[in-house]
Amino acid sequence: MDLKDFQYLIALADEGSVSKAADRLYMSQSSLSQALQQYESELGVKLFIRTSKGIHPTANGEIFIGHLRQMVSYYRQARSELWDNEGMKGGHVRFGISSFRGAQTLPKILKEFSAKYPEVHVDVVEEHSLKLEDLLLEGKLDVAVIALPTAKLKNESSLLTKDEVYLVTSKGHTLCRCAHTLSDGSRWVSLKEAAQYPFILSGQNTILGNISRNLLQKEKIRYIASHDNISAAMAVSMAKGGIGIAFTYASCIDPDNHLERFRIGEKGVFLNLGVALPSREYHSTAAKALREIICEVYRSDS
Repeated sequence: MDLKDFQYLIALADEGSVSKAADRLYMSQSSLSQALQQYESELGVKLFIRTSKGIHPTANGEIFIGHLRQMVSYYRQARSELWDNEGMKGGHVRFGISSFRGAQTLPKILKEFSAKYPEVHVDVVEEHSLKLEDLLLEGKLDVAVIALPTAKLKNESSLLTKDEVYLVTSKGHTLCRCAHTLSDGSRWVSLKEAAQYPFILSGQNTILGNISRNLLQKEKIRYIASHDNISAAMAVSMAKGGIGIAFTYASCIDPDNHLERFRIGEKGVFLNLGVALPSREYHSTAAKALREIICEVYRSDS
């Protein structure tokens, strides 16, 4: 078995499905199934249990694949050290960021990094913050922009900026009648005032989904959710179309979106954003250089 075979088995464990793993690996389902049969025959041990709902590792398979993950991680670290020894004259750095935040900041980050380090390629991974934290822990990312405080990651994150959580509606929505205006011209509404209309919520496995539900629960508000598994960026589009009132981030709202936006309560609700590296002793020069550029871009935008 070689590194490619390791990645096949890791993909099968991650996806819990031969078809999904095959899609991830850009290969046919039959070829991946044959490869798995070959590995199990070679090792003389069943690595996966097949069920009507997919596959999952056996107890021995879990142990074996855990070792494979470590070996792949060691390989990536060794490769990064090799590129460092060459003075960043090549190589890759894996950068994770959510789609909506990346839409505004990613082009600037990539442009500045490329100008300074033209021979280093940045592989961009788009995921929500909790998933990005998992990928950092698994050693699949070198640096990421994530929500703070982190749930599992320790010590390797620093504050970038604050992102405000807003309520947004279509232009001219009747919620405007309930709005209160502050001295700086910004408007706010209470959740109780907004709860007379249906909400658009993000999934419970996301930071925004948890924030919105916790706010409603804290206020003991009965609410209607017309949709409850929507990304922050898509929620903006749905609210613009008059589907409901959406919770979203300031970083998702384009000034040209022609929306009504409202702070949640007079003081607003804010989320800390940070830049994080994986929890390990060695971080590549490229990862640390990219982290510095990310910080510079966010400082210049604040």
